[in-house]
Order: sequence, then structure tokens, then C-alpha cells
Amino acid sequence: MTLSVHNYVGNDSDNPRRTDRVDVGSGGDRPLRRSGDTRRPLIGITASMRGGRWMAAFNHLAVRRAGGIPVKITPGNARDIDRVDALIIGGGDDISATLYGGTLNPTIRIDPDRDAFEQKALERSIDRDQPVLGICRGAQMMNVVLGGTLHEDIYSAFPNLPRMRTPLPRKTVTVTAGSRLSTLLGTEKCRVNALHHQSVDRVASGLTVVACDSFGIVQAVEAKAPGHWIGVQWHPEFLVFDTRQQALFRDLVARCHDRSAHPGRHG
Repeated sequence: MTLSVHNYVGNDSDNPRRTDRVDVGSGGDRPLRRSGDTRRPLIGITASMRGGRWMAAFNHLAVRRAGGIPVKITPGNARDIDRVDALIIGGGDDISATLYGGTLNPTIRIDPDRDAFEQKALERSIDRDQPVLGICRGAQMMNVVLGGTLHEDIYSAFPNLPRMRTPLPRKTVTVTAGSRLSTLLGTEKCRVNALHHQSVDRVASGLTVVACDSFGIVQAVEAKAPGHWIGVQWHPEFLVFDTRQQALFRDLVARCHDRSAHPGRHG
């Protein structure tokens, strides 16, 4: 299996127009930036080899609007993660319970190749002190990689929880005052969408919970180190017209510019 790195223009994931493609193992080594994009950071967006087209399309749009160049990264050889300036660990299938000592449910679809790939990607980002935004599954993977665990099914863990699955902002979450997330969003209350049935359980020692819903389910985590990680349980890429949510992508791009301007501040 090879690592495919795709640079997409626009937001039509079914018929993307590629400016460049690099396939490690096939000898490709063309640049991911076009000549006029030298100052725009490369934002790697992890994804599965299967499905997830809408999430990919909206993430690419959000990164473009924020001033970055979206780069789709799929499972394979992790060496070329060094080509990007920051990472978005995107949403998708459940994380295998074997990674955090849980019980594997054979009826739940998992993606072992992606699990292994994203573990390596996050471990590499720690070494590089790299900015990372985790979205839904991505926030959960942050927690797992740093030693935390997950609720394998929130409806089993929270019996009174009403079932909700919507890309629309129907859930209210409370954000911790003084957290980086509250500063970015400019509020301590926000409405978000809900497309998950797993969530953070035991929080890794390197992370801090900075948002919860009314049932106490963890909705966001962050860490000053490594790399100023922020993970949210919702999908901000779908909240296209919410400028507060889009600030998460603008912050990621801004951190890349800061790293370029002040390389001595970062490992």
C-alpha cells in the first residue's frame, strides 16, 4: 500500500481537479504547491481510502477559505506527512476498541489501516511540535494516542441520552472560560452538530477537557503541547456559515504562519 497525497482545488470531491499528485513508492516527487502558493501553508487532511467524500469536500473548502492549501492524505507510508505544515485528523469510521483496551464489536465498521496511519501521523506531529485539529473521530484519536480511552457507544454509557444524528447545529455545548477554544469561538456557549456514537471516556493526561454537553459528554479537548492540539467532537466543516466555527481552521493556518515567522519558538 502506498501513501497518496492529493492537492485538490475547489470543493467537488466526486470530480476533483488535481494540481499535483505524489505517490510514495511509485517514484512521484512533484511539488504540492503551485508557483503562486509559496506562502500558503499545506494542511494535511487525513481520510479513509473509502467513502467520506462529503467530509473531504467541506474540509477542503474550509481550509481554502482559511488561506491554506488542503492536502488529502490516506493510509500508507507516513514519511510524507513531513511535507505538510499542520494536520486535520478528520471524521470517519469508529476507532478500533483494541487500541484502548475496549471490547471489539464485530457489527461496527472500523478501519484498521486508517487507525494505524493516524497513530503514526499524530506521533510524528508530536515530534515536530505540529499544530493539529481533530474533528470528531480525530478528537477521539488524539485522546487514544496520548493514552486515553473511549466510550464505545454513548447511548449505552448514557442511557437517558436522546438519539441525535444531524449535520445541523442542534446541540448546545458549554465551553470552558479561558480555554483556547473559548477564545477562538468568542463564546462559552455554542450550537453544534452531532454525528457520533463514540466519545472520550478517560481523558489522556496530556489533554484538558474544554467543552461538554448537558449530559456531560466530552465535546472538546485541547493541549498546549504537543503542537497546540485542539479536538472537537462535532464537525465544524459542515457549519459553513458559522464564522466562529470557521475560526478553528483560520487558527490552524495562522499557527503555520507563526511557525514560519518564528521557527526558534518551535521544536
